[in-house]
Amino acid sequence: MKKVAIFGLKFTRQTLDYLEEIQRECDKRSWTLCLEKETLDSLHQKYDFPLKREVYSSYLDFKSQIDLMVCLGGDGSFLRAVRYIRDSGVPIVGINTGRLGFLSNISKESIAETFQLLEDGHFEFQKRSLIRVQTQDDLFGEENFALNELTLSKKDTASMISVHAHLDGKYLNSYWADGLIVSTPTGSTGYNLSCGGPIITPGCQVHIITPIAAHNLNVRPVVVPDHMPIELSLESRERSCLVSLDGITKSIKQGEKIRISKAEFLINVIKFEHTNFLDTIRNKMYWGIDNRN
Repeated sequence: MKKVAIFGLKFTRQTLDYLEEIQRECDKRSWTLCLEKETLDSLHQKYDFPLKREVYSSYLDFKSQIDLMVCLGGDGSFLRAVRYIRDSGVPIVGINTGRLGFLSNISKESIAETFQLLEDGHFEFQKRSLIRVQTQDDLFGEENFALNELTLSKKDTASMISVHAHLDGKYLNSYWADGLIVSTPTGSTGYNLSCGGPIITPGCQVHIITPIAAHNLNVRPVVVPDHMPIELSLESRERSCLVSLDGITKSIKQGEKIRISKAEFLINVIKFEHTNFLDTIRNKMYWGIDNRN
């Protein structure tokens, strides 16, 4: 018997229908459905959702009790779900109820088909690397990792910031910009892409350093090997700036150093034959489509 954990940041009456469909698919196979405790309490209060469900409340529950994580939502939900999985090795599949969805790339209309493929074992694991972040004040504690990116940015001011970057102990560049992104291959289709960075296919062992609105026109994104640690320090007219890990944001003091390295664990993302990365990119970006034809 499988134990399936469901994660979603926000459930509405519409997305509740998809949750109930997942429940039916699990019941068909005698698989146990688990919900995040806070989510289950919220569903009960808002929609009188039945309370007879198993719950999880910590990443420790995934070390021994969970066999599969199903994320219901968009890419933001997927990134939060990874904070529960961590180094447990539990595979994750994302069902997209949002808009774009590079990580949550399974159509919500394909729930029954997806569960049949899972039962039949017609899938592969796509290994996704993460970054590990260390700061002098240990800002992020145990959650000092990210599947997408680290972002260093200015606060509410018109002034730019200066970010000094070292690669493997050697000086790389000083970026005068609104901020700086250090991205994994997975995160290359996130904020990095919006700021003009390259798209990197999963499995490439690299990190991407991308400035945000650089004030020097000759500065461009740089792709570097992921075994080389990156060290950042910043200068600003303000006393502090913002540092974010996959949307979790903290204030960081001027001059404090940030060390970025490849995390020691990988995330197992479930991949089906009809949802490979190249198809997802082509479909989401409308490549090969010309409305004049």
